[in-house]
Amino acid sequence: MTAVSTRHGDDAPVTVERRDGPHGEVVLRRRGEHFEIIANGCFLMDTADGRSERRLVDAALAALPPDRPAPSVLIGGLGVGFSLARAVAEPRWGRVTVVERERAVVDWHRAGPLAAFSGGALADPRTEVVVGDLVAHLHAPGTRYDALCLDIDNGPDWTVTDDNGGLYSPAGLAACRARLTPGGVLAVWSAQPSPAFEEALRNAGFAGVTTEEITVARGVPDVVHLGVSAA
Repeated sequence: MTAVSTRHGDDAPVTVERRDGPHGEVVLRRRGEHFEIIANGCFLMDTADGRSERRLVDAALAALPPDRPAPSVLIGGLGVGFSLARAVAEPRWGRVTVVERERAVVDWHRAGPLAAFSGGALADPRTEVVVGDLVAHLHAPGTRYDALCLDIDNGPDWTVTDDNGGLYSPAGLAACRARLTPGGVLAVWSAQPSPAFEEALRNAGFAGVTTEEITVARGVPDVVHLGVSAA
């Protein structure tokens, strides 16, 4: 673990903390007033916007039957905290589980600069934090959720690690269906649309497959891919 406090120009990234973990190097950087998470040299996300990460949770809730009481949601992963904070801010959600494989990211939210963005959501009594691999968590036997909101890569076609590719495979999507309640919703964030992933969702038995575009400040829109488990 390395902490760097040297200041640069406002637009130059400053390394706040660097850690070596079981999955490689993870870095928290500050660029002006915003923070960035970098894993093994790959940019994951920053605190500059967050509207698509929030929409990931909102879209999943909107796709559930409105009369479903206190639906449960699994969020994978924690990132800069926008999705978790959104879920906790919505009183309709019941149990909220977040799976994050990097202990460093959890620490940065509990007692670090990212706490300002998760807004105390980790301390909410509905929240359970699981430090572990999301793909392994979904394949393991366990409780079922009404919604899975997944954001661990830059999209199904642009994974952060090779192992994450299994999440979007037929076996991975079957594991997602097995962890959903009847009529449950799978929502997957992506930095760009993936027609191939839409087809993979249909082939895996998900109904009502849709893709929502979320306009961002620069570049192509982010998207949320949605599919509903058979009731």
